[in-house]
Amino acid sequence: MHPVLARKGETVLLMGNEAVARGALESGICLAAAYPGTPSTEIVETLSEVAKDLKIWVEWSVNEKVAFETAYAAAISGVKSLTAMKHVGLNVAADILMSSAYAGVKAGFVIVSADDPGHHSSQNEQDNRWYGFISHIPVVEPSSPREAYCFTKESFKLSEKYGHPVILRTTTRLSHTRQPVTLEEDLPASPVCKGVFEKAIDRWVLVPGHAKKLKIKLLEIWKKIQYDTSEPFAKIINPGMKDVIIASGIAYSHVEEALRIAGLESKVTILKVNMPVPVPRKPVEEVLRSAERVLIVEELDPVVEKQVKSISKELGLACEIYGKEYIPENDELSLQVVYNGICRFSGKCDPVVWESIGELKLEPPIPPRPPVLCPGCPHRSSYYIVKTALNKAGVRKVIFTGDIGCYTLGFQKPFETQMTSFEMGGAIGVAHGLSKVVDEAIVAVVGDSTFYHAGIPGVINLVFNKGRAIPMILDNSVTAMTGHQPHPGTGVTAVGEPTVRILPEDILRAIGFETFVINPLKVKDSISVLAKALEEFKDGKNIAIISRARCALEVLRDARKTKTVLPVYKVDPGKCTGCLACVNLSACPALVVEPYSRKPVIIEELCAGCGLCASICPFNAISVAKTPTQDWEKLW
Repeated sequence: MHPVLARKGETVLLMGNEAVARGALESGICLAAAYPGTPSTEIVETLSEVAKDLKIWVEWSVNEKVAFETAYAAAISGVKSLTAMKHVGLNVAADILMSSAYAGVKAGFVIVSADDPGHHSSQNEQDNRWYGFISHIPVVEPSSPREAYCFTKESFKLSEKYGHPVILRTTTRLSHTRQPVTLEEDLPASPVCKGVFEKAIDRWVLVPGHAKKLKIKLLEIWKKIQYDTSEPFAKIINPGMKDVIIASGIAYSHVEEALRIAGLESKVTILKVNMPVPVPRKPVEEVLRSAERVLIVEELDPVVEKQVKSISKELGLACEIYGKEYIPENDELSLQVVYNGICRFSGKCDPVVWESIGELKLEPPIPPRPPVLCPGCPHRSSYYIVKTALNKAGVRKVIFTGDIGCYTLGFQKPFETQMTSFEMGGAIGVAHGLSKVVDEAIVAVVGDSTFYHAGIPGVINLVFNKGRAIPMILDNSVTAMTGHQPHPGTGVTAVGEPTVRILPEDILRAIGFETFVINPLKVKDSISVLAKALEEFKDGKNIAIISRARCALEVLRDARKTKTVLPVYKVDPGKCTGCLACVNLSACPALVVEPYSRKPVIIEELCAGCGLCASICPFNAISVAKTPTQDWEKLW
């Protein structure tokens, strides 16, 4: 049985994201929609795994805006719902986010924003608590997986109480940490899954005349939330001390441990803030009135700090308030950073080097390893093919605009096929803009899931506004980077049911592109096809390239399941001259250079059988070492 289906009273080990899913299920949601994005993915992935058992609707939408709109539609019809996304995904959904605060909801509605301090898997580390201010939507922030479970339920209660959306802010560390969670309730036997949309033009139609009235109501709700909420959204520990520490989210967990190590648990008052936007006013006022010095510990921006300073000034208090003087404004917090910040603030302990308070020291230290494309990744062959074809067609000084996904690693040598990477879908829009101001040929590289997410408006704009760029869709038939979720090109839904398969080439042809579909495993044939396609591009035609082969990780998994033998390659040392073309042009992790002969060898356990190295070798020194099963190529 799936752990999120366990019974009341059982203790289960849950990842933070799984804990959010369980909390949402206990709250009675009947619809969840999201677009996969680390660190949020496992929330809806977990829900999709139990959706059929619970008879609820769960989907991977084409992007975060559509996911938000889908879940919000349920909430305004009286059906509890959830939408989840990584922090930058909320940028995509920001338009409907702002409007949802004006119109409100008729059932509990929670928006999970999974932030990424430290840039673990993101292009920025924006602090999405700010969205709470500009939208007037409260932000709830747990400090552990156990709290993620509890506060998801509290967020739904808060949403229902005020008829208002609520943002649940998590972070990478919280999302992916596991903790035993004792379940407080059984799952509802029959959640409300059928709603009624009641016509209310003055509420649901946000023309200026209606919005002006709704804004007044919105501000009233905002003030009530600020003044009416205390427990469980704030908790005062050890009240009455002159030194006060205010902490929110995962920062509180670091504070708790740091104070224990420093022996200061009983010497400071702690205000644990579980709703950083807006901070609950009454408990903040209570601790400030008895404080002389205050330290605010939070991850990333001074969101709580600015509010506390504002409240202190309003009250005319003389306490000294510190925050970013001691706690950095960038990167993920650690116990060492928080411990040393508290020591400098309090003057009652000495900052220390990390090893002396228990870090595991490895000897020798693990060397840094930059991320690389997996062995057998079809993107590696796609990049080699397109660069070779461009050269063969005489197209020089090419600009490659890039996008967000595994294929972003194409910025590395030897490929250098990602010269920009800003946001999802940005490759095509940037390519269009460049085509208006530079003379070089431009190739816009975008993945298949990203194409559906935000690339389609870009290619339409490219054609409509007469841009000159080549969209190149790297189609591995899955949302690979976030864990192999389905998308409109896979032909299956989030719960594995068959559905319409929408191919990129059909969309591209419909808007005026001549499309060329290649198989990157067929290196020489693909180079020949693209060389001809590029001649047409030089003649003024709009062309698009689709390079289609499944993700190597899925192929290897299916090969194990079906007992299919994939080809494994070997280097013949007698034929090999040591030119290292295979190594230098493919950068495949399965290829290593033997230290004495300075010739390449192939690590059999890593080889996925794509054959790119054999296609590259100018001396035919690479051949199949293990005969594959007949029809092995069908797995790709």
